[in-house]
Amino acid sequence: MNSHQHRCITVFGSARPVNGDAEYEQARSVGTTLGAAQYDVCNGGYGGTMEASARGAKEAGGKTIGVVAEFFGTRTNRWIDNVIVVPSLVERLMKLVELGDGYIVLKGGTGTLLELAAVWELMNKNVMKEKPIIVLGNFWNDVVGTLNSELLFEGKSSPKGFSTCTKFVSLAADPEEAVRLLNEKLRNP
Repeated sequence: MNSHQHRCITVFGSARPVNGDAEYEQARSVGTTLGAAQYDVCNGGYGGTMEASARGAKEAGGKTIGVVAEFFGTRTNRWIDNVIVVPSLVERLMKLVELGDGYIVLKGGTGTLLELAAVWELMNKNVMKEKPIIVLGNFWNDVVGTLNSELLFEGKSSPKGFSTCTKFVSLAADPEEAVRLLNEKLRNP
């Protein structure tokens, strides 16, 4: 595939960072890098890293999708092109997973943990086809390492451990590496 048009990457991360915070700027850079590579960016549509990744994508000429839940309110950040409103948190999570051709997971709290765990488990149980999950930075290393150990015990992971990747999750040091990994994995599904 020569173009990534119509490929959508779902970005998961915290709603807490604000413009100027390191996490906000990293998410903005993720969006910029994805937009420049002609990927659409999908996220939860609200503030924090969701706003930042959408902002970066728009600044690079990309398109954005925000999935919001009536539970939280339907007002999105100003960088969202296409708004999808769902009734509940669970439906929001499932729509974010459904729309993604791949996923980038940024630093976050329990909501981000839920998103990472859900998409990983759906692949692990063969509920959905395998898609790339890229964890940016080292914030999730302990969690991913622990889960990979359990998958190894279950016979569902490779014994090489989590130095840079597991069967489903790859580690990227920066947004450029994340997009390079996405390009490789989406070209060779």
